[in-house]
Amino acid sequence: MAISRRVAGYLTRASWIRAMFESGIKLKEQYGEENVYDLSLGNPHLEPPPQFQEALLELARNPIPGMHRYMVNAGYPETREAVARHLERETTLPFTRRQIVMTVGAGGGLNVFIKTVMEAGARIIILAPYFPEYEFYISGHHGIVEVVQTDDAFQIDVAAVERVMGPDVEAVIINSPNNPTGVVYNGEGLRDLAAMLRSKEVEYGNQIYLISDEPYRRITYDGVKVPWIFHHYRNSVVITSHSKDLNLAGERIGYVALHPGIQPIKELFRGMVFNQRALGMVSAPALMQRLVAKLQDVTVDVADYQRKRDLLYEALTKMGYEVVRPQGAFYMFPKAPGGDDVEFVRMLKDERILCVPGVGFGREGHFRISFAVEDAVVEGALVGFERAIREIQ
Repeated sequence: MAISRRVAGYLTRASWIRAMFESGIKLKEQYGEENVYDLSLGNPHLEPPPQFQEALLELARNPIPGMHRYMVNAGYPETREAVARHLERETTLPFTRRQIVMTVGAGGGLNVFIKTVMEAGARIIILAPYFPEYEFYISGHHGIVEVVQTDDAFQIDVAAVERVMGPDVEAVIINSPNNPTGVVYNGEGLRDLAAMLRSKEVEYGNQIYLISDEPYRRITYDGVKVPWIFHHYRNSVVITSHSKDLNLAGERIGYVALHPGIQPIKELFRGMVFNQRALGMVSAPALMQRLVAKLQDVTVDVADYQRKRDLLYEALTKMGYEVVRPQGAFYMFPKAPGGDDVEFVRMLKDERILCVPGVGFGREGHFRISFAVEDAVVEGALVGFERAIREIQ
């Protein structure tokens, strides 16, 4: 066998997102790019905000000696300090740079933290629908994935989480605003989840970490605010990136932030720094660290995304689609007419519309739309969406 059995197994259930994206390449070659409506990938179409370009030009014109060399594995102290000050302003908690590790995007941060705490054969709970790479991250570090469904509104079902708890649970991962639903988990659900986890820590006599994956935190609509898990649970970790809030997806820059009261904080920090090296990432990209240090309070203009959300939501619901209205991110997760998400996505593909079936996110019977695309793609897809639902009805 040329590759390991484990990797071969991963490939058999590899990401539907990437598969649909690759299908789109073939369709575009056949019909022309302007005649294919690719809503499959969460790849921001907007450019970074002007402050990023200004900071980049300033650094290019006035380079810092040694700025492309290795730095400490946790990241530049001044960048981590800038992140800590931002978090302190946002949460009123006493963050310092000793709780921040700069990482190769949120994916890198998740891998670093999971590897640091994961005992072989232990479980990590994820809430469906979920970002599909979680399964590979957890399994890749010899953990067991425990999937728990959210409720019909895609909010946290704390009772369902409690039913699968046990002393072998290392952590719970949440993602809000959520990919693929666009839902923001409400404060009540987070409070109840935190209370349950605290009781289980006492019962089992060990830490249970609450990991919040938050690359979409600053992309919300209608005045919705994302509650901070730091206000609800001490053994909590926020992992994020600037892929979406600064539209820097290809630059792979993010960080892990530990709650100031997390235990054991020094060991966790040291373990993450070690695992930056052990995983071959060494450190986050040097140039991007220099830039995002100056941009912690900068965010893309979300008005473009909100306009597309409103257009899609109003049009789809009028056609008869059942959709939970997204509160953030740039996705929506309608029910698949007829109930078979894979078959309905195939029907959409016949209309030259590319979406992702819900089975790829652990929730069958739905499909994901990404509206991080040009206006013409959204508008062009509406005719095909209407034809597809009429065919089912």
